[in-house]
Amino acid sequence: MIDLQGLQEPFLDRAEPKREPLAGRVVSIDALRGFMMFWIIGGWHIFDGLHKALNNATTASIMKQLTHAEWEGFTFEDLIMPLFLFIVGVVMPLSFHKRLARGQSKRRLYFHAVLRSVILFVLGMVAQGNLLALDLGQLKIYCNTLQAIAAGYLISAIILNVRLRWQIVMTVLLLVLFWALMMLVPFPGRVPDRLDQDANLAAFIDRDILQPFDDGLNYTWILSSMTFACTVMLGVMAGHVLRAEIAGPGKVFVLVVLGLGTLAVGALWGGWFFGIGKFYFGLFPIVKRLWTSSFVLFAGGLSYLLLAVFYLVIDVWRLKKWAFPLVVIGTNAIFVYMATHLINFRQIAGVFVGGLDRFVGPWRDFIHPLAGFAIVWLILLWMYRKKTFIKV
Repeated sequence: MIDLQGLQEPFLDRAEPKREPLAGRVVSIDALRGFMMFWIIGGWHIFDGLHKALNNATTASIMKQLTHAEWEGFTFEDLIMPLFLFIVGVVMPLSFHKRLARGQSKRRLYFHAVLRSVILFVLGMVAQGNLLALDLGQLKIYCNTLQAIAAGYLISAIILNVRLRWQIVMTVLLLVLFWALMMLVPFPGRVPDRLDQDANLAAFIDRDILQPFDDGLNYTWILSSMTFACTVMLGVMAGHVLRAEIAGPGKVFVLVVLGLGTLAVGALWGGWFFGIGKFYFGLFPIVKRLWTSSFVLFAGGLSYLLLAVFYLVIDVWRLKKWAFPLVVIGTNAIFVYMATHLINFRQIAGVFVGGLDRFVGPWRDFIHPLAGFAIVWLILLWMYRKKTFIKV
């Protein structure tokens, strides 16, 4: 029988348990984070170059999955950003528990949460908001994954202060509230019962508040902060499971059940069994650009299943060696995210492999990003060997 009783008390008021179920770092989390970061820092360009070189049905199918859905729908590429937020949530119960166990006060814990959110928000402006240009005409205030993490992390840190059942209730309420706001609240230009790219409440709010600092890419941010938090909270639930005093296979079972359940609910709510594009009252299309509630659940379900697989193979079966390249990336995720946004490593790689261009023909666009990724990975390996881990 799976016993989660120890997680029912208010998380931030709970004393040290009798037995710490996770002694040491959960390698599977670092590996999964590294898997996610691989696609952000070079994986897409590597496979794009492979497709250009081979140009066959298989590579075309891969690249279709590595391209965002234009509006409604879901591809593998659409999973990367929510997986980032989900993993942040997974770590939160583990990290907060360790801080409390070291005697850190709740006041200091919350101060760190606020400070971390501010730093992440500013880093997002540096990475993608043109902050370093020092030009208000180019500045984009809210436009980046790190800023979505900042908002989701801060809201989730507040929610973590209540009992587990209320954490679940508050997450569900946020999902339902977002649906109600998006589908029922009138605003100038609203098209009833539809989520148009240029006519939806979240986009209306962003344009009204952020202009002239809106990114103009049909992604929404301010109102979508509610559902960013829900994605983080789904990860928090997974973190609770990993902390529970149950055997490894039991944790895998719970993660799989959560994954299949949220995946099914997300697909149903998104109308996938009724036909995309058809509206029935209560349905909410799966749209990444709006971070709809159905998208949160669908992406969260896949994230649970990925975590279950990684945890089973790495932490239960103890098959860790294969994951080492991913762990090297995952232990310095924020550093490498910022580094690859500020430095063109593919251009640097050209210094070393540019001489091959006249020999390799169509493989050039594969070799250059692969070499760029190799440079990044070797830097991360050096940091890993030196135990240099940059965290926010």
